[in-house]
Amino acid sequence: QVQLVESGGGLVQPGGSLRLSCAASGSIFKIYAMGWYRQAPGKQRELVAAITSGDTTNYADSVKGRFTISRDNAENTVYLQMNSLKLDDTAVYYCNADGRAISASRRDYWGQGTQVTVSS
Repeated sequence: QVQLVESGGGLVQPGGSLRLSCAASGSIFKIYAMGWYRQAPGKQRELVAAITSGDTTNYADSVKGRFTISRDNAENTVYLQMNSLKLDDTAVYYCNADGRAISASRRDYWGQGTQVTVSS
């Protein structure tokens, strides 16, 4: 199996910055795309940003120009640099990986989530 462990969430004031990290571990055969989703109270989970193994990126319109996704393929780690944070960015952020474990089928994997709270 593949496990995803997130870190870097916390409390920040509006206009501040945070950097999230997510490391994949376990019996990894291949990690394809990785990404970050978020879910605010009472709302559906939404895509924030995604990155392919070839470093092609995709962002939600609401975070373009403020957030940057990157990855280290050798370490199977994905990062989300969040700048100019707004109150509306408050949510639980989940790491996602499209991958294959050894002797298993390709599937989506999810982290446990990390809380990001933007508040003055």
